[in-house]
Amino acid sequence: MEDVARLAGVSISTVSHVVNETRPVAAATRDRVQAAIESTGYTGNAIARSLVTGGTKSIGVAMSLLANPHLAQLIHAIEAEASAAGYTVLLGDTLDTEDGERAAVRKLQARRVDGMLLTPAPGDAATLEQLARTGVPAVLVDRVSHKIKLDQVGPENIQSTSALVQHLAAAGHRRIGFISGVEWMSASEERTLGYRLGLGRAGLRWDSNLVAGGGATHEDGVLAMRRLLTVPERPTAVITGNGAMTAGAYREARAHGLEIGKDPGMSIAGHDEVDWAELVTPGITTMAHPVDEIGRTAIRLLLARLSDRDRAPETVLLAPTLVHRGSCGC
Repeated sequence: MEDVARLAGVSISTVSHVVNETRPVAAATRDRVQAAIESTGYTGNAIARSLVTGGTKSIGVAMSLLANPHLAQLIHAIEAEASAAGYTVLLGDTLDTEDGERAAVRKLQARRVDGMLLTPAPGDAATLEQLARTGVPAVLVDRVSHKIKLDQVGPENIQSTSALVQHLAAAGHRRIGFISGVEWMSASEERTLGYRLGLGRAGLRWDSNLVAGGGATHEDGVLAMRRLLTVPERPTAVITGNGAMTAGAYREARAHGLEIGKDPGMSIAGHDEVDWAELVTPGITTMAHPVDEIGRTAIRLLLARLSDRDRAPETVLLAPTLVHRGSCGC
């Protein structure tokens, strides 16, 4: 900073104000400081600064790089919102396992991040409970859990799943199957509730044979669809819990010689918009989650938590949008 100040002909404090944006600086002065910074290659020392300020102006993001099909889009939204607020983002891969989640959180905490965004991994909630208990500023993203007292943001699941059921019923389907998600997730419970609500609104009867326990993977979708096709009166349409299981269910239905979106055949609609939804014939009807808004809202919740540690935890549910294509058979 001394070198930059000398080259720019200003004080060290002026350089500090330009770098940290802590006080307005005249445009001409700012330009001279920026030119000196470029010529010297100066970069600030965030860790050294944190010893003075008590914060690193960084946010940790702990997510699975493989299990989240919208990771790039989500991270882009998070990075843009965080950057606008003056924060940098550090990413840790949870591998979508309990051990991986624990390790990612510890590594991010060791980097002295000011707060954390986390997509919970399947399994017990020990890491989440520890974050809540120790008061670490954290926001759960995409997968919410109403049993944990943390700020959370994710898609709305009850009314959106009900809407999918009603959409298929309006197309004439009376045997509508459902492939549920991971049991411990609140989203899975909510979508099951939404499925039952949609049946009631469409005047259809609940039949436990039409519900198959799924999970989160392509193989889970394959196995669940395989089971649904063995019931005495198989479903003519199936709703899936996420994009990966939609792919598995689609594949298994085709393996049984069923034409997707045809009668007789198999109609499919699912949660999560996926890149390949328009590449197959017919395209897949989906409930597209508002990924960008989820990312932006997560940062806003975290910043609110950083400014007020005592505020009550907040849960934000954002409505998905029905993307209508041919797989629903209408």
